[in-house]
Formats: sequence, C-alpha cells, structure tokens
Amino acid sequence: MYARAAATTAALLGAGALVLPTATASAQTPAPGTVKHDQPLVVAHRGASAYAPENTIAAIDKARDMGFRWVENDVQRTKDGELVIMHDDTLKRTTNVEELYPDRAPWKVKDFTAAEIAKLDAGSWFSEKYAGQRVPTLKQYMRRVSHNHQKLVFEFKKPELYPGIEKQGLRILRNEGWLDKHHVKSKLVIQSFSADSVKTVHKLRPDVKTGFLGTHSVADLPAYARFADQINSTHTSISAAYVSAIHALRGPHGKPLEIFTWTVNDAPNAKRAAGFGVDGIITNTPDVVRKALRDG
Repeated sequence: MYARAAATTAALLGAGALVLPTATASAQTPAPGTVKHDQPLVVAHRGASAYAPENTIAAIDKARDMGFRWVENDVQRTKDGELVIMHDDTLKRTTNVEELYPDRAPWKVKDFTAAEIAKLDAGSWFSEKYAGQRVPTLKQYMRRVSHNHQKLVFEFKKPELYPGIEKQGLRILRNEGWLDKHHVKSKLVIQSFSADSVKTVHKLRPDVKTGFLGTHSVADLPAYARFADQINSTHTSISAAYVSAIHALRGPHGKPLEIFTWTVNDAPNAKRAAGFGVDGIITNTPDVVRKALRDG
C-alpha cells in the first residue's frame, strides 16, 4: 500500500509567488472596534478540507453539513481534455497514483486520461474513513454544488499548462446553469494567480466576478482593477492599510474592489483579518473562523 500522506501547510495555503505590499501597507494589528465592513464571508477552502479530503465531493458535503454555503475549488485538465478538481498539478499527494501507476512518475494531471484518474482513491491519504473518494470531474463537482445549494470560488489552477482552459471552463459552467443572471450576481467568483487568465475570463464573460490572487504592489492595483473585482491575498501578507487601499478602488463593475484572504485556520488570525475589513476569509476550518467572528 502507498504511504498515508499528510497535507503540508504549504499545500493547504496554496502556491504562488507574492509581491509584498509597499511600506504603507506593512503588517499591523487593528485597534479594537475598527471593523468597518459587514462580517466577512467564510469560504470553505477546497471544501471543509480540515475535516474531509480536499477537493472531493465529501469535502463540499462536509461544508454543507457544517452550514457553509461558500466553497472554493481548483480546476486542472487531463490528457484527454477533461476538467477535474485537483489542487496540485501532480496526482501524487492526494491519491494512490503511485500504487496504481508506479512507472509513470512524476504523475502529472495532464499526463493521465480522465478514465485513469477516475480509478484513483482520493480519500485514503486523508483517512480510511474516506477510502474510495474519487477525483471529481468539473461537471460532477458543479452538479453537487448545485444540489447542495452552495456558492463557489472557482480557481483556474496553473492555467499556463492548459491553453484555452478558461473558455472550456466557462462553457461547462454555462452548460451546468452557472452563468445565468442569478448565479453570476451572487453565487460565483472565478480567480487565478495568472493575470492573463483573469483577463481572459473577464474578456469572455465581463459579467462574471473575478479575483486576482496574490499580494500586489499598491501602485499596481489600479491596473488590476480594470479586470478583477477582487485582490485575494494571503492573510500573513496584508494589513489594514493594504485592505483600505484595495477598498479605495472600484473594480470593472463599478463597485469597490474586494479582498478575500487565505488561508486562515485559527481564531486570532480570523479576528485579525476581520479587523482589517476583509470581505471574505478562505479557510480549511470554517467552523473555527465562524466561531471567532461571532465571538468578536
């Protein structure tokens, strides 16, 4: 049997090169009572991924059962062109791919067909309780999110590896009923670490809300506000001044630019981020964050 993997902190936080804010947005702790926005949205990162294997149906069901409407996912593409839900560009960390296909290192998603990936166990690495969980296709995933009456922060992961993935992803979202006025208005955000990918989504569907991942220079924010509704940054890299600089700008839909911060998994940092005035908190432990926000 393959070794039971442990999810690393770096993987749970997500990967991406970050540019720290300018000196005016240096780290600071907000003074009590400085929250100026409504309580931030709580988004279950890759589903409730502290309690069920990330990016599986079980993880979004767990978020539903815990009472969370917003979930986040990652989308990549198989060798034969199927979009699947997977954070890493390799299948190694969260499936038994080494056991089933020992001679196919480095086990990249793009080197396996959808049928091959469908055979993988995507749950046992997390807990034997979840043995037999599969890597969902985007179609399967969207149908479950719809069934659960959930909302989605949808991430194109490593889009530079998959030319045209934005158009393909949008087509699937449209076919699954997610690009109608109701969903676009209040149930969907599409984000990426790639500015080109976010620009492409905005060009193809200018009505869709978009997020540009990273902590970018304040001086560059006006340029990004032309195609991104959100600047979504790591919680360790932001400050009250940085959040204020984001909120001072208007995005492509004429509304104040927003920030969803990630990945916040403890009460002190949840309260800290809320004190900065963030619009959303993306977390593996949504129950911990919800309790922290309610406790104040």
